[in-house]
Amino acid sequence: MDPQVSKQINKNINNAIERTQGYLFREQYSEGYWWGELESNPTMEAEFILLHYFLGIRDNKKFTKLSNHIISQQREDGTWGQYYGAPGDLSTSVECYLALKIAGYSENEKSMIKAKDFILSKGGIENTRVFTKIWLSLVDQWKWEGVPIMPAELILLPNWSPINIYEFSSWARSTIVPLLILMDKKPVRPLPENLRVDELFCDGLDNVDYSVKFPSIQMGWENFFYATDQVLRLLDKLPIKPTRDLALKKSKEWILEHQEADGSWGGIQPPWVYSIMALYAAGYGLDDPVIKKALHGFKAFEIEDQFSLRVQACVSPIWDTGLAIISLLDSGIKADDDRVQKAGQWLINKQIKSEGDWQVKANNVRSGGWAFEFENEHYPDIDDAAVVATALHKIDLTDEYGGLDRKSKSIKRCVQWIEGMQSKNGGWASFDKDNMRSFIARIPFSDFGETIDPPSVDVTAHVLELLGTLDAKKHAKIIAKALDYVLLEQEQDGSWFGRWGVNYIYGIGSVLPALRAIGIDPSHEAMDKATKWLEDHQNKDGGWGETPASYVDPALHGKGPSTASQTAWSLMSLIAADKGSSPHALKGINYLLSNQNEDGSWDEPEFTGTGFPGYGIGMRPDRSDQFNEKQQDIALPAGFMINYHMYRIYWPLCALGRFREWNNKKD
Repeated sequence: MDPQVSKQINKNINNAIERTQGYLFREQYSEGYWWGELESNPTMEAEFILLHYFLGIRDNKKFTKLSNHIISQQREDGTWGQYYGAPGDLSTSVECYLALKIAGYSENEKSMIKAKDFILSKGGIENTRVFTKIWLSLVDQWKWEGVPIMPAELILLPNWSPINIYEFSSWARSTIVPLLILMDKKPVRPLPENLRVDELFCDGLDNVDYSVKFPSIQMGWENFFYATDQVLRLLDKLPIKPTRDLALKKSKEWILEHQEADGSWGGIQPPWVYSIMALYAAGYGLDDPVIKKALHGFKAFEIEDQFSLRVQACVSPIWDTGLAIISLLDSGIKADDDRVQKAGQWLINKQIKSEGDWQVKANNVRSGGWAFEFENEHYPDIDDAAVVATALHKIDLTDEYGGLDRKSKSIKRCVQWIEGMQSKNGGWASFDKDNMRSFIARIPFSDFGETIDPPSVDVTAHVLELLGTLDAKKHAKIIAKALDYVLLEQEQDGSWFGRWGVNYIYGIGSVLPALRAIGIDPSHEAMDKATKWLEDHQNKDGGWGETPASYVDPALHGKGPSTASQTAWSLMSLIAADKGSSPHALKGINYLLSNQNEDGSWDEPEFTGTGFPGYGIGMRPDRSDQFNEKQQDIALPAGFMINYHMYRIYWPLCALGRFREWNNKKD
């Protein structure tokens, strides 16, 4: 690179880095952590209204603010969607319409008329997903008989059984257990006539077919589970169910045992609201300490201003803090900076040393991970643990903040836990070990989200990066097994599927820095193919972007409007592959510099985080599998996408910092 060009680039980068570092430190909480908003879709607010209605709680001020936010998210065509720029989604729109009506909106208002027209054009309430029909059943707008059955006795099946609650992913498990109670009790709080949404049925309320539809696939697990559903319906009508009381008792005990210190369940919205309703249906009143604690806990998830109220599906302080530390240190902040040390001390204090569901399949492993949220003792996750341990390793922790010995012990315990959680195929999942029985995703009940939690390349890559950063030789056996898994998962075109971020750009952005950390040469075929893929998918403006629609449309892999976070992942990959001085990298750097705001941030309304791709199986789908034909809709009706508001801060900072370091070494 020409010395004068290099000097000017470094000057611009230095200024950009200083601005973003300043932004991050201004956003740091006094306790030491960082925490940005986790934005998803307006079903969070809609279901919050529905929860309160079902419990008999009428808070007009809260309902008005919640409905204000829902209306602000409605598109010009009257729809609501799963992510920024997504087409309208039927189930999301039905839930929002119903919530608005409960909050006081008339069906004759222009916004409601538009929504109704869209809903009817998509087949009406009859075509909504199972979870939407459960909400509708709770308010007498659907019949419980029209929901796939889930017998309470599921809780009684032993852990060695092919189907038991621990074969479901952690988030599905903690949602299903309370639903076992709800689907047995079948509670209903009917809507008054003026709040009903009968107008959303295409053929009228009297002509609804409530039967569970026969699968379109001629053979396979779908047919087996359909037949099972029909048998269970007959058994459910029997006057005597010898094991039902025991199953309901076990379910209730399981729920009570799994409530977190902040009142939540699993730190996420679905099991939280269903657990509250299940306990309420089982006789727990609003004054019961468990219910009061649960309802109060939502306050930490609410973001309220004078006009509106929105409810986060989850909170991400551990994740944000770990990545903020890495970005600050990679961009030149000293390892013994007090602010960074304070963050490190806060993280060490949040390390989980208690038991959790993960021990069912890893009962000889000592705990030592971190959760995603402030409180989630039962579900530490491997991704957070890997990022936090990497961040802690980079900090020089003085005695004032716990000392190097405490840091070392914390990292050692974490690594021991992570290594014990490696799955048989060499990879790591998020919350569980060997949670890979994909046939479970075929039950009629599973038409939303991911039912299982198999290993993913991105989580595995973060673990590899940690182990390589610590001591690749010491962990050689574990690394070799994981590397085989990662290389086997590479697509023919050189990319990797992104499970927890959008999508192939995130996959590559996770893998290439990890490969470099464990000592893979930049000339390795896997790295070369991946960087060529990135170069081929760079946008004309110099950035990179990929829409969540890429999860269902192969033609959209690596395509979408440029974003700061996805550009950063691409740059980090090119730098790891020793291509920091390539024209593609320089254009990417220029994109970040040109689009930075004065306060050091970047604008990014796009959703680049992934909760659920929507396949049910939680992994890259087999395109020949007919099961996934129902998911081929870029509205992502079974997906759940996320806009992490801190992604547009710490990822670009990390990329700029690594580029500057790489450039200085080359010079």
